Amino acid sequence: MGSETDSAQDRHEQDTIDPGDFRRVLGHLPTGVTVVTAAPDGHPAGMTIGSFFSVSLDPPLVGFCAGKGSTSWPLIAPAGVFAVNVLGADQAGVSNHFASSAADRFEEVAWRAGVTGSPVLDGVIAHIECRTDQVVEAGDHWIVVGRVVDLEVDGGGTPLVFLGGRYGSFEAI
Repeated sequence: MGSETDSAQDRHEQDTIDPGDFRRVLGHLPTGVTVVTAAPDGHPAGMTIGSFFSVSLDPPLVGFCAGKGSTSWPLIAPAGVFAVNVLGADQAGVSNHFASSAADRFEEVAWRAGVTGSPVLDGVIAHIECRTDQVVEAGDHWIVVGRVVDLEVDGGGTPLVFLGGRYGSFEAI
C-alpha cells in the first residue's frame, strides 16, 4: 500500500505541464546566445541557438538543442561538423538575423572558414568547432553532442544573454 506522497506524486507525474507556464518559468534562467554554423558541400548554413552547454571535459564535448521543426538543422547536420559562435553583447542583430527565415543568412555576414570548414562569424567573442558525436531524440528537439576539435577566444568581451524574452548582457559581481 502506497503512502499519500506516492499517490500525489503519481497524480502529479500524470498532469500535463502547460507550455506557456513552462516557457514563463524557464524564462527566468538566462541563457547564452550562440550561432551554430556549418558548410556542407561548401554551402554555409546557420541558426541561432540559446541552448548551448558543456557536456564533458574528458573527452571535450559540448551540446545544443535543435528543434525538430527547424529548417536549418537539416542543412547543417549532413556536414558532420559545426562551429558554435559565441555572440557578444553587441550582436543581438546577428542573433535575430540567424533566427530569421532569410533565404541566405550569410549574404551580408562576414565570416571565415574555421579548421573544420565551418563558418566562424566576424566579431564573435569566441568559437568552438566540433565533429558531431551524437544526435539524440528528446521530445520536440534533437540534442546534438559535438566533440571539440578546435576552440579559441576571438575578441573576448561580454556575452549576449537571453532572459525573459529579451536580450541583455552579463555583468560580473
